[in-house]
Amino acid sequence: MHKNDTRLFSPRDIPLALVLLTRLPQPRLPDEVFARQAQAVWAFPLAGLIVGLLAGLVGWVAFGAGLPPWGTATLIAATLTIVTGAMHEDGLADTADGLWGGYAAERRLEIMKDSHIGTFGVLALVFSQFLRVAAIVALLTGGGLAGLVAAAVVSRAMMPPVMAGLPNARGAGLSHRVGTPPGSAVIAGLVLACCLGVVLAGWPAIAATLCAGLSAVAVAAIAKAKIGGQTGDILGATQQVSEIVFLLVLAAAV
Repeated sequence: MHKNDTRLFSPRDIPLALVLLTRLPQPRLPDEVFARQAQAVWAFPLAGLIVGLLAGLVGWVAFGAGLPPWGTATLIAATLTIVTGAMHEDGLADTADGLWGGYAAERRLEIMKDSHIGTFGVLALVFSQFLRVAAIVALLTGGGLAGLVAAAVVSRAMMPPVMAGLPNARGAGLSHRVGTPPGSAVIAGLVLACCLGVVLAGWPAIAATLCAGLSAVAVAAIAKAKIGGQTGDILGATQQVSEIVFLLVLAAAV
């Protein structure tokens, strides 16, 4: 494999996606693998599949052991956060603080980079976690946890289109280093996510995926208007918002 590797798929794209999107321990990857970061976005849904399966396993064990639905759902949400190192939640909080806490693009980007959390960030985390837990409770009591796994898959397929469709607003950070993914990898990831979503959650996953996609478009449009593009924080917010929307649609369908 060389730095000019332009293959659509590579077996090492999956561990690379896990390195980029989770804190799961991975064997050390050769340096040249990281030259495929932009191409590897097709595997983001597979990283979501692994994250969702781990959280679902924790929930299945807890619920089977007699933990009440709200306790089980909270444990599932905690597992999702731990496995990913809270990177997406951090992005959501930074996005809320920055986009609504500043009056100019430069100031908004400064706020988003600041490690301190503000009122908008706190509220975004509180409301998002409450909505996530409430939706998972509905799935636990009415439809099982396959929908949770589907949400983890589909929401991670929503980030690459934003990466491809918007310029990097900061010119630095993880999303800048990854680069602009090729359209073929973006489409492959979306198709893979849609197929896995239907397999896992049935036909309601189609409506849930469409709604999740619309929410991702909304996040991207707001980011474009307020800071002129995307950052890693915007991508994290995209994942969080689309995941919650997907879960809520499925919860309404059970």
